[in-house]
Amino acid sequence: MKNTPLRRFIAFLLQSIVIGLAVAFIIVYFFPSLRPAMTTPSGNMAFLSSPNQGPVSYQLAVSAAAPSVVNVYATTLRKRKPHPLFQDPLFRRFFGKPTPETRRDNSLGSGVIIGDQGYVLTNAHVVKGADEILITLTDGRQTFANITGMDEETDLAVLQINLDKLPILTIGDSDAIKVGDVALAIGNPYDFGQTVTQGIVSATQRKRLGITTFVDFIQTDADINPGNSGGALISATGELIGINTAIISSSGGSQGIGLAIPIHLAIDIMRQLIEHGHVVRGYLGVEAQFLPQDVADAAGLAQGGVLIAATLQGGPADAAGIMPGDILLEIDQQQLANPQQAIDLISQYQPGTAVNIRLLRGWQEKTLTAIITHRPLSKKY
Repeated sequence: MKNTPLRRFIAFLLQSIVIGLAVAFIIVYFFPSLRPAMTTPSGNMAFLSSPNQGPVSYQLAVSAAAPSVVNVYATTLRKRKPHPLFQDPLFRRFFGKPTPETRRDNSLGSGVIIGDQGYVLTNAHVVKGADEILITLTDGRQTFANITGMDEETDLAVLQINLDKLPILTIGDSDAIKVGDVALAIGNPYDFGQTVTQGIVSATQRKRLGITTFVDFIQTDADINPGNSGGALISATGELIGINTAIISSSGGSQGIGLAIPIHLAIDIMRQLIEHGHVVRGYLGVEAQFLPQDVADAAGLAQGGVLIAATLQGGPADAAGIMPGDILLEIDQQQLANPQQAIDLISQYQPGTAVNIRLLRGWQEKTLTAIITHRPLSKKY
């Protein structure tokens, strides 16, 4: 067959294509830094261009936040009740008074260093009643902590340690998070050591869960297990958005429903505990219930209301003339829809504040003025 110019051209073209493909393969395989960056349809750089960005890795976020998350070991000393035989006079005559045995109950949790003054934010249930609290940092340092203040109604506690060069964590905006945002939980589950789990924000403002009185939780499906309590919930950029507190589980292990206290609330509670040693909340002195739907319909209350079941004798509500059976409609022109909203609203007032309360008594509306007082512990309203 003759080697015509056309055949020579075709052979040259095929040879050039093969060489070009070989060169491209060598560049892609052996020189990844020379790969062209992937772009989105809009022309923006896609996260897949770097292993340290976007959905490929959250290493930068974790490395920024993890040093500020500590392990908390709380120990409570309890005296064991001696056997009744040891109290027998005849026994004690021959053997003497027995030495009481002491049992050490250990509690495991996590905490987050806030600022450079040694304050550590954790859960109250982790350190409640503890005689000794040991803090372990990720750099290996250990120290004992003192309790600055505790608020069981939000399940928060503030500890303080005395160490230099403490890592500082960036505080995020928990009010700005959205359902679907990436969330990372950092803590010490089962004392395995610091562990990071990843999920999303499943819901916000979870209420009436029976865990605390005053918290609207962040719900996340990032794995949270025993030992994570008091640890950090961070965003994909490494900012602190919540304090991991509880799980909803039938087995005691993570089932994809974790709850965290929003950081904006936790920081406010921390500030009050540092300044006052306790949290200042307003108190009205009533026992309130949900307004039955048939009562609301009969009274024409489409917006709802709060039914007063009882008042504390001599309390602010009683002094203002509020009576059992009254239906609270508004406090300072803010409509009331349910008891939880009422408790949240009342607790925000400073003691000594005068508030106007619009209510329905029978078929007659009234407006009364009550003076808010300091809310005692274990009181709902």
